[in-house]
Amino acid sequence: MEEVRFQDSSAFREAAESLFLAEKAKLLAVLPEADIQHVGSTSLPRGLTKGDLDIQVRVRADRFAEAVVMLSSLYERNEGSSSTEHFRAFKDDGALPPLGIQLTVAGSETDFFWKFREVLARNESYLQEYDSLKRRYEGCGMDEYRAEKNAFFERLMTTEAFKELD
Repeated sequence: MEEVRFQDSSAFREAAESLFLAEKAKLLAVLPEADIQHVGSTSLPRGLTKGDLDIQVRVRADRFAEAVVMLSSLYERNEGSSSTEHFRAFKDDGALPPLGIQLTVAGSETDFFWKFREVLARNESYLQEYDSLKRRYEGCGMDEYRAEKNAFFERLMTTEAFKELD
């Protein structure tokens, strides 16, 4: 069973930001029209993180298939994640920090990663609640944590703070 562990994001911020800038340049070289966003816990000014870097690559619907091909040539497909006509996940576990790429169609139902970042960055109470959830699942199984994390984000999507970002 894979256990989940968290640390203060300040321990990873510099490495995550450096890798983000390098990956953003690489991504824009092959997808110049894409909107590249640093998302996930390392994108926040404070809080707990697993220590990985998450990047959202937002493209127009008519560019999605091309983007899948391009990202497949650069990264490993994340087979543990869902794949839809608007979403694909990629990864590079060998990167430092480990890298996750979420490819989404801008404006689609899966185009929410950047919104989560904004809501957590702007609302201290939601960030504290998210960190509290992480503390409760420290050392627990990754599947248990992910289920609870998904429930948290589903609830976050119903808030005014999230809806005002549409």
